[in-house]
Amino acid sequence: MQNVVLIIHLLLALSLIGVVLMQRSEGGGLGMGGGGGAATGRSAGTALGKVTWILATAFICTSITLTIIAAQNAGSGSVLDRIVDSPIQAVPDGEIPSGSSLLPPAEGDDAPLLPTAE
Repeated sequence: MQNVVLIIHLLLALSLIGVVLMQRSEGGGLGMGGGGGAATGRSAGTALGKVTWILATAFICTSITLTIIAAQNAGSGSVLDRIVDSPIQAVPDGEIPSGSSLLPPAEGDDAPLLPTAE
């Protein structure tokens, strides 16, 4: 289900980009152009404008749907709950034990991870 909604979401995004790019620009970005000043009435709605609103509404609906699906599939535990408690070995300040790595050995592996200088 999530894959179907995601594919529809991507198709809506691409369609919305295409429809917005096809619309006529009135010069100047961010609605600054068009002339007539602040007293200008709203222009007549075009077919591309209506399609843009429909695609934008559908895009927002699929975004919300994907968010709900992701929240339902999310785990209930915290990442910190998965940390295994391991004893910490005390080392004097500035002193690193010779012949050992800074990482703990892997399970079942008693050999050091890095070759030691002897």
